[in-house]
Amino acid sequence: MSTIEDISSRGPRLSKAATEPALVRWALTALAVAFLAVFLIVPLAAVFIEAFDKGVSVYIAAITDPMALAAIRLTLLTAVIAVPVNTVFGVLAAWAITKFDFRGKSVLLALIDLPFSVSPVISGLIFILLFGASGFFGPFLAAHDIKIIFAVPGIVIATLFVTFPFVARELIPLMDAQGSDDEQAALALGAGGFQTFIRVTLPNIKWGLLYGVILCNARAMGEFGAVSVVSGHIRGLTNTVPLHVEILYNEYNFAAAFAVASLLTFLALVTLVAKAIVERKARAAMRAAASRRTSGGPHEH
Repeated sequence: MSTIEDISSRGPRLSKAATEPALVRWALTALAVAFLAVFLIVPLAAVFIEAFDKGVSVYIAAITDPMALAAIRLTLLTAVIAVPVNTVFGVLAAWAITKFDFRGKSVLLALIDLPFSVSPVISGLIFILLFGASGFFGPFLAAHDIKIIFAVPGIVIATLFVTFPFVARELIPLMDAQGSDDEQAALALGAGGFQTFIRVTLPNIKWGLLYGVILCNARAMGEFGAVSVVSGHIRGLTNTVPLHVEILYNEYNFAAAFAVASLLTFLALVTLVAKAIVERKARAAMRAAASRRTSGGPHEH
């Protein structure tokens, strides 16, 4: 009932907003469309126009160049490692924060938000200080012939750091709003902890989880700052796609730079479409759940 009362209490404001003059609505819509055109549509279109400016053959040659393929493989490898690890961490962290009370919960929340408040370049420098030749663990790593900085492990670690909040931050408010009534009911009926998670918790959070995974994957593939610091820019070995684009651009090879950049642009467009689909599915699921609650469905028995 509280949800219905909240909605009804907001009714006058909603109806007032809906009765704004047509000129105001059209002006606001035009302003929003103009903003999107200038800062989103035009730049994205420009990337593809520049990528194909010298013909399809030049475009294909740029993205099939051995150095470009190596950068693509490294980018995919980094995402394949970082996204599942951060997904597991995000689910566990959200579960612990929303389902249990423990000392240090606020500290854990602050640590999860840390990569959002720290510059990616600073993040990369942190790992240089830890794993570099003169870093805290540098002598130990050198003695055991372990390379992290200027190697693939450093790139993966830096990407893990800058992307680990995404899944957790999508799930924490969602799981907090859902509460633990469903889990407690399942446990009371004899379900085990793992069974409760698989059959109750996971279906309830699946759209939020998928949304977080999409954002995490997009950031992992497009990360530049932290990866640039720890990679060493070794062509064919430690260059991801964003770093390869920078090198091509600095060499004034604009056609190849925009051709490779179009791959990241295409990823951004796919991410936007996927986000829109997931958001629509999530809203539909929330409306269905709210309808079941207000109609006295099985959740209340």
